[in-house]
Amino acid sequence: MFWFRRPMNYLAGLSAGRLVLWFYLIWYLVVLVRYFDPSPSLWLTSLGLSVIIGTALLINARTSGGRIEPWTTFRFYLTPLCVSSFSALVKGRGFFLVLSPRIGELFFAMALCGLLWLAAELARRFRPLRSPAPDAI
Repeated sequence: MFWFRRPMNYLAGLSAGRLVLWFYLIWYLVVLVRYFDPSPSLWLTSLGLSVIIGTALLINARTSGGRIEPWTTFRFYLTPLCVSSFSALVKGRGFFLVLSPRIGELFFAMALCGLLWLAAELARRFRPLRSPAPDAI
């Protein structure tokens, strides 16, 4: 059951901000799977923008001092890749802002986000209480 505890602990510890980031990724992946375009120019342009913007974000974060976690650095580069490719994938397909014109796609993406939220809530409620440290008593 150890393999089960680790994801449950991760879900239970998700902050609201991190949960929203997962929702963004789910939304992006639903659109990516539905509207995938294998065009190398689309992905090379998105990758190029990702490197330029990700580096700018990293420089900006480092000027404020402090240590930047590896996953934060990864997100600095992943986010522009997702944004630029999302924009190219949905161009001319009738999207309103980031919303698909197909109601089924909207419900599917929202259902996946809802399932993740539910899993996180259940993990928080059913996470075993940790006993206090001996010197805390």
